[in-house]
Amino acid sequence: MTTPNSNSPTPYAAADIAAAVARALRKADDRPRPGPDATRTSRKYVAMSQNFRNGAWRHLDEDDLSQASNKSWGLVAETVKAISAQHDGFIHKHQSIIEVVWELAALARNAGDTAAARQIIRYFRTARDQHSNFYEDDIPDVVVLEGLIECEELSELLYALFWPAGAPDPVTA
Repeated sequence: MTTPNSNSPTPYAAADIAAAVARALRKADDRPRPGPDATRTSRKYVAMSQNFRNGAWRHLDEDDLSQASNKSWGLVAETVKAISAQHDGFIHKHQSIIEVVWELAALARNAGDTAAARQIIRYFRTARDQHSNFYEDDIPDVVVLEGLIECEELSELLYALFWPAGAPDPVTA
């Protein structure tokens, strides 16, 4: 999987991505909050996604599977928040993360990239399973490991497809 950079433009127009994010937030009834939204920056969420990625690997190395699973989910959730914020959409609700992912997958599907749409949906299901494992702690270590890898791949794919050209590189930010 290639990682995005500021020299490779997103295959989707920024206006289309922003419209998808806005639709998702409307579906989730997630309204802007003027005070708190001022501190919500895409760079903050990118940094948080990287912190969750690092934490997931650390917890996996420590055999703390429930925490590794939860950090895997956090990696994906913060990636979605970063992309949303980069397109002027601020997520306040858990449901909004889900709706944004579905809208981004639909954007890919409607553009004819059914493979990317399927991968987004399949890997997002994995991320949600990882999140559930935080509470249930019943997934074997090999499945948590594979889940973490798929969450990383989803994060990279979302950035590659939906991070705007000319913006700071989310992988090195």
